[in-house]
Amino acid sequence: MGELQKLVLDLVSPDTRENALLELSKKREAFPDLAPILWHSFGTVAALLQEIISIYPLLSPPALTAHASNRVCNALALLQCVASHTETRALFLSAHVPLFLYPFLNTGSKTRPFEYLRLTSLGVIGALVKVDDTEVINFLLSTEIIPLCLRTMEMGSELSKTVATFIVQKILLDEVGLNYICATAERFFAVGAVLGSMVTSLAEQPSVRLLKHIIRCYLRLSDNPRAREALKQCLPDLLRDPSFTACLKDDMTTRRWLAQLLANAGCESAAQVYGFLCGFSLQESRRGCNAGMDRPPRALRLLI
Repeated sequence: MGELQKLVLDLVSPDTRENALLELSKKREAFPDLAPILWHSFGTVAALLQEIISIYPLLSPPALTAHASNRVCNALALLQCVASHTETRALFLSAHVPLFLYPFLNTGSKTRPFEYLRLTSLGVIGALVKVDDTEVINFLLSTEIIPLCLRTMEMGSELSKTVATFIVQKILLDEVGLNYICATAERFFAVGAVLGSMVTSLAEQPSVRLLKHIIRCYLRLSDNPRAREALKQCLPDLLRDPSFTACLKDDMTTRRWLAQLLANAGCESAAQVYGFLCGFSLQESRRGCNAGMDRPPRALRLLI
């Protein structure tokens, strides 16, 4: 019996599960067929879900220890493999497995065990949206993923905020997702209010990678005619301030996104300033933005 088969069998037994979770999570990249083996092995997915459910009582009141958090995060890492594999992704969705993770995204504690749990759970959802698939977006929109991501974008660590914003960005980049969020004023302003609050917080705690995803979300929202009109009134003033966005000086793609966003929001003079600083015209900015619109972000590759 090979090492992989033995470790997968060990997941089923409560006595050997903890060590198997640790070893498989550490070595998962060495086993390209790990996801289908996990999914199709008898009792394996049930064992992983049992690990997840077992810590629900520790969420409220918050009593999650570092050891318990590490253990369940090892189980989540294996589920992330299943979520990202082409052979098992659809099966993963059909079984509604992501719903088991949502209680972890609805926690309010900012302690390290909870933050690690929140970040790892977001990584599973991020693995789903990383590949452009409208079926994934349709599934997520049928659940409470948008409010849960917005909650994390408001109160999570920088890393959690970045992954949650990336998920919202990928949902927006799908036409179904954009139409869903812009279908009602309530949905649009819920997303816009959180994005605006994040921009304000970045004035005190700058983060280039987070700002990049925020700008991309705003730009995609501006593709919707009704949202574009609303952004003319509610786009944060800080995005018009070159001193605030000076951190993007080495990121030509994001600067093009920003110039196009400002133009879409009726800030022609600010857009021309950004275009001049980057060495291109506003028209070139539009062409460059449209050409690179769906280029997958690289900042979170190590996470998801």
